[in-house]
This record gives sequence, structure tokens and C-alpha cells, in this order.
Amino acid sequence: MRRTRILTAVLALAAGLLSGAPTALAADPPAPKLAADTYTWKNARIDGGGFVPGIVFNRSEKNLAYARTDIGGAYRWQESSKTWTPLLDSVGWEDWGHTGVVSIASDSVDPNRVYAAVGTYTNSWDPKNGAVMRSSDRGASWQKANLPFKLGGNMPGRGMGERLAVDPNRNSVLYLGAPSGKGLWRSTDSGASWSQVANFPNVGDYAQDPSDTSGYASDNQGIVWVTFDESTGTAGNATKTVYVGVADKDNAVYRSTDAGATWQRLAGQPTGHLAHKGVLDAKNGYLYLAYSDKGGPYDGGKGRLFRYATGTGTWTDISPVAEADTFYGFSGLTVDRQKPGTVMATAYSAWWPDTQIFRSRDSGATWSKAWDYTSYPNRENRYTMDVSSSPWLTWGANPQPPEQTPKLGWMTEALEIDPFDSDRMMYGTGATVYGTENLTNWDSGSKFAVTPMVRGLEETAVNDLASPPSGAPLLSALGDIGGFRHTDLTKVPSMMFTQPNFTTTTSLDFAESNPNTVVRTGNLDSGPHIAFSTDNGANWFAGTDPSGVSGGGTVASAADGNRFVWSPEGAGVHHTTGFGTSWQASAGIPAGAIVESDRVDPKTFYGFKSGKFYVSTDGGATFKESAAGGLPGGDSVRFKALPGGKGDVWLAGGATDGAYGLWHSTDGGTSFTKLPNVEQADTVGFGKAAPGASYQTLYTSAKIGGVRGVFRSTDKGASWTRINDDAHQWGWTGAAITGDPRVYGRVYVSTNGRGVLYGDGSGGGTTDPGPGPDPTPTGACKVTYKITSQWSGGFQADVQLTNTGTSPWNGWSLAWTFTDGQKLTQAWNAEAAQSGQTVTAKNVAWNANVAAGSSVSFGFTASRSDTNAKPAAFKLGEQTCAVG
Repeated sequence: MRRTRILTAVLALAAGLLSGAPTALAADPPAPKLAADTYTWKNARIDGGGFVPGIVFNRSEKNLAYARTDIGGAYRWQESSKTWTPLLDSVGWEDWGHTGVVSIASDSVDPNRVYAAVGTYTNSWDPKNGAVMRSSDRGASWQKANLPFKLGGNMPGRGMGERLAVDPNRNSVLYLGAPSGKGLWRSTDSGASWSQVANFPNVGDYAQDPSDTSGYASDNQGIVWVTFDESTGTAGNATKTVYVGVADKDNAVYRSTDAGATWQRLAGQPTGHLAHKGVLDAKNGYLYLAYSDKGGPYDGGKGRLFRYATGTGTWTDISPVAEADTFYGFSGLTVDRQKPGTVMATAYSAWWPDTQIFRSRDSGATWSKAWDYTSYPNRENRYTMDVSSSPWLTWGANPQPPEQTPKLGWMTEALEIDPFDSDRMMYGTGATVYGTENLTNWDSGSKFAVTPMVRGLEETAVNDLASPPSGAPLLSALGDIGGFRHTDLTKVPSMMFTQPNFTTTTSLDFAESNPNTVVRTGNLDSGPHIAFSTDNGANWFAGTDPSGVSGGGTVASAADGNRFVWSPEGAGVHHTTGFGTSWQASAGIPAGAIVESDRVDPKTFYGFKSGKFYVSTDGGATFKESAAGGLPGGDSVRFKALPGGKGDVWLAGGATDGAYGLWHSTDGGTSFTKLPNVEQADTVGFGKAAPGASYQTLYTSAKIGGVRGVFRSTDKGASWTRINDDAHQWGWTGAAITGDPRVYGRVYVSTNGRGVLYGDGSGGGTTDPGPGPDPTPTGACKVTYKITSQWSGGFQADVQLTNTGTSPWNGWSLAWTFTDGQKLTQAWNAEAAQSGQTVTAKNVAWNANVAAGSSVSFGFTASRSDTNAKPAAFKLGEQTCAVG
């Protein structure tokens, strides 16, 4: 999870987000015509995709809960729909770092009040200081108190906490633990102003890697949690006893018994570990502490659990296993407020074979595990797991015991039992939020059911986007989980790109005149860095790397899909014919150049590096430097060639200390003209032309007329319409943008942590093409039905339908019967529905035509019972198909 988020932030810095004054212009440009359109914005559903380090339930109001993410903002739980609502979409471009949430606090005295401590990096990657956001309407609107130091929502140690806490008796008082040696801070006016607690004795000393010169791993993780003992105060009066956790292995826990006037190190405390969490059970007088030898969220080799008796000062090691048997640290920690002797904890850093969750009903005297070995490597689970709502959580894996798929998770630092409902528990992982609503089944010997509880929470960093003219409406290149083929924007895709699974996809492209041909590049610890598809991204096969490749870089497909140009990390620009089995170095273009293709001429490719534009007319074998001048001097540039327009190229990018804006070339990059009405631009993309317009619609993330936003032009950039608003800004949107070639007005916008947003305007023209009338194909057919993945309660299957007759099909409809109670949950590459036991799958618009001797494939997920027999017969209309 870490690498992508760091990479994206550095990319943001390089894009010139953070420099000083705007570029000086030789003369005042013509005043742009700025209009506004009312857009409806939604996420292309992925559901999750990133680390959720904190979940907070309000202690006085039922069903009020919040989640924080490391780069994707904060969310509020909606009980009626079982979904999460984003709360920080109003964070703008200049404050992009404030989408990283290091802590969140819900006021139990006034549940309308909620606070978020924001800031993404404490080193130079984020030049702005952190802030505390405060809301009196549950996050619908915010006020901000800027801090004189930085906060690190995406720094090491971000899963510890919570660093921000509201006094449960005098709610105008809040405490905030700061990193970087800045100490403990306090507000006495409900978060409007803050001052350092001058007499707090320890600012912390732990850094993940003190030798790291970037400042990322070498930062002091500081003050990591604050916990009040609510029993030591009365309504309206400050709580007397406050516990504070410090990132110091020898001095981890401090206490004040006089409302913060003085502080003492807790005597007798264990040493040698960091206290990730401190959770107080005031009823029984116990402070529980989860310890790890590392700061997390992914490192940690040894851990302990301790209980401190607040009345007697007695420390008790309540660890569920001996320290010698741990290969992980403890972090997730919660008590059941309905049954305070019930405690749960997680082994957050156990990746293999799985995370572990521990549960005790006697204040830590004895423990049971979510799973245990029967005879190694076989294991028995106390839970069932159903990820059919987010099927990609299996990662397409087929592990050997003791690993299972899907896993319970990893980086499980957030764990909370609902304070009003002993049966509901939620926990965060590096990819999702899981939960259960029958947790107490654990105690009765039956199994509790774990499912994703993440809908509405979208946390992916987007590196590239493509919307082909046929096939799936959207292809995405994402950090950490690779990317997806989005056949239905309103549904979670069945699986990320596989074969190979890149940890991060850095670039993707399709052949403009043959959109079934798709290429993607990305990062992988061991294996190839390029992959190809011949069915519009539904299935993939790996290419071969040239010598020296260390990362994905950028890639371009020829317009006809018969050749490719690749600019990977670690090696120079290369070209190939076919699917990358043999690469040749390209001449005349520097290593690290950004590459794109002309969308008409299959032999023309373009490149950009350090202010210079390059053109190849021989399929990427040789490039020549263009004479075009005045382009941005750095490498913070995105450029694209217009579909259907040979030599028509648009280039966006720059930095505030140099050239910055939007340029257009109509002669294949020989010369460029800068648009005078665009002050800054970072992305450019194309979509379907407006009704009556002859030129495709332009989209950009830009600053126009002094306003930062997402803009649309239907007249080649002569005038612009802002299509987002101040409530929908999503921080940094500088990685990619594309319109939809089939739907006028639809645009897809990348974010650095809020996933893929798509918008439709109030004046949008056409809508998505439907599948057409029910098909009635005739002739012989054959079906191959294959179960590709199976888990407790669900499965995934692929179906191949072959035309074995002599005449082509213009549309098809395949039906079968399930006999074991299977229930269809979703399908891709087909429109599928179930009535009773009968399933009917029909073609979508782009795969209706099936020539004689050809095949078409689609897939689906479904729920199942213990048995899962394959269908015995299939019918194409009234024709019975052979079964292969």
C-alpha cells in the first residue's frame, strides 16, 4: 500500500502544485468565457481499495460511526443503506494533503460534532502544515484550524491512535498528539484554536528508519494516542484522568490525574515495544494496551497485550500467545461496551498465512482465535466469509493451505465493536472494511459471518484512465490493486487485472481502431512489467521485458494494435511488433520519456521529455526531436492525440515557476500553440462531441479564469465550462482525465485517493447504448462452463459459448438451470438475470456478433450452498447446445 501513495505524492510535487506565484504572462490573455454546468458525480464502483487505519463509533448515539483513510478522506456510516458517505470531497487542489486523515474524533456529548486531524506527509512531499477540521453537522460542512506543524496521514505509524480525542465530560476540550517532536496539543474552544501542552514530558523518539534521507521513514512518530477515563469527571467539568501514548519503547504511556496540569510516566510499564493503542474499560477499571516492536502499519515482528489496573497500578501480561511465538505486532484493540469484560485484538502485521483476531470474555485471562490449525497446514475457522459484493478481494488467487482466499486481511489496525450492539464489529484492512453482525456466534460455537462493509468508501489512487469507443466503457490503472475493466460503472468489477497482477499499474492504452487490443504496464516485485489483452481487457497475458526494466513507466499502442512503444523505468524507450516477445531500443529519444501514439496513423508515435517533444513515423524505431519551443521545461506533462485526427495533439502540464498551461498541435507536434485562456492545466482528454459540434469535447483539470477545477470545452478550447463545484474537488486530480466517446458530457476523473469519479451533465446528450432486442440465433452451439474460483458461500465461473454452425449470429441469449440453490450476484460481458432456478445471459452491444467457428466468453459470480453442481444443459434460444 505504501509505494503507490508515496509515488503519487511525489508526482503531485513534480506537477508544480506546490510552488509559489503563478506564471507571469507577457500580456493579459483574453478573458475566458466561463460557464457552469450542474453535474452529477459518482464513483465508478470499486468499493474500498486502500488502507482504512481508523474506525470510530460515537459512544452516545447509536449507528453513528466514522472511518478515516490514509489518503482518501473521511467517511460517515449511513445505517439505512449500510454505506459510507464521503466527507472531505470539498478539499481543494492547493490543500491536497488534507485528504490524508491521521485521526478522527466523534463528540459523545454533542454527536453533531466531529473532528478530523488532516495532513498527508510530514516531510517535504507535502509543503503545507496540517490542520484540524471541525464540523457541527456530522461532516456535511467544515471549518479549519491550521496548525504550525505537519501531520502524516500516510506516514509510518498511521494506524496507531487515535491521536485526536474529545473530553467526554467537557467537550470543548480536545487533545491532539503530534508527530515530528512537536508534542501534545490542546484546544479549549472546540477545536477553533490550539496550543502546545508545554509541560508534557516526552515528544517521542521512535522512527522507522532514522537513516532515511527522504524524511519519510526517519520522522519521529511522536504522540500516538489519547484516552480519557470518563469516570473521573462530571458533565461540564474537565475529565481529570487522561492517558497518552508516546512512540518511545522505554516510556510509552503517561497519565495526568489533574486534567492535564501535570503528567507522569506510568510506573512499572513494560518496555521494548511501542503501544499502538490504549483502550479504557472504565467500568472494570482496566486500561488495555496493544504493543508492537514496530510502528506499522505493515512492519512488526513481535508483540504483546497488557492490562493496567487503573485503581491499583498493577500491570498484567494478557498476551494470547508467548512472545516467542509471535511473528507480528498487536494493534487493533477494542472492548465490548455492552459487556466490558469482552476484549478483542488483532495481529495486524501477520500477512502469511493470514491476519489473526483474538477474543477474550474474561478481561484477557483467556483467549480464543478467529482461526486455528487442526493438523498443519489445515485450519478451522470460527467464521464464514462472503466477498461476493466485492469479488476482487480474492485477488484471483488459488493459494495452498494454510493460506485461504479471501483472507481475513492485513494491516488490520482498526477494530471496533459497536458500543450499542455486541453483535456488530467492523475492522479495517489494507484494502477494505470487513464486518459482521452476528459476532457473538463466536461465543456459542457457531460461526460468525464476515462480509465487506465498505460500499461508498472508495480509496484508490488513479494513475491512468481509458475509455475505448467499444467494449467496456472504462479501463483504469490504479495503485496497489492494479486496475479494472469496468463493464458497468454502478457495479463492483469481478476482478482486478490478472495474469500478471501488478501491484500498481502505471499506464494503459488501447488500439484506437481495434479496441479489443489493450496494453498495460506496471510494477511487480518479481515478474514481467507489461501485459496484453486481445479481448478488450477481459483476459491478459504477460509480455517479455527488455533488459534492465525495473518499473512500468508509460506505454502506447499503435492505432491498429500491431505494434507498441514502451518507456519503462530502468531501461530506455523500446518498440516491438506483435505482443512484446522481442523488443528493440528506439533511437533518438531519451530514457524516461512519456510516450503516446497517434490515433490514426499506426506508424506514428510521440514522446516528451524535459521540455522537448519527439516524433516517430516508423513505428517507434527512430524518433526526431521537434522544433517546437515554449513547452514546459520539466516532466510534469500529460499529452494525448485526438481520436480520428491525424497529427492532432494536445499537451497539458508545467509548473508555476515556468511554462504551465495547455498547448495544441495540428501538425503532429512540429509546432504547438498555447491556449491563452488557460492559466494552468495538468490533464487533457477527449469525449463525444456535443450535439451539432464537429470537434470532440475537451476535458481538463486546470486553472481557468483564476478558478481551479474540472473543465469542459465543446469548441476546441475557445470557451470553457467548469463542471465540478467547490463541494466536489477531491484534492489532487492531476493524473488522468478522459471523456466517454459514446456519451456526450460524461467524463472520468482521476483522484489521489478517492478513486475514479465520473460525471454526467444536466445537458448531457445521448445515453449508453443498450443491448438491443432479444436475439434469436439459430444453428449449432457449444458451451464450456468452468468454475474459476470458489469460497465459502460463493463462487466465480467463466462461460465460453461457441458458434459451431455455419451462419453468423447477430445477438445471442443463453439459458441454463441451477440445481443446488445457486443465486447469481453479478455478471460481466453479458446482461444476466435469474428467475427461480433459471439464468439467462444475453449479449451486450459490443459482443453481439459471433461468426461461425468463433466464440464469445462471459463470467459471473454467484452465491452457493455446500454443493455447487455444474449446469447439465444449456439452451441458445430453443437450440440445445453441446457441453464441452
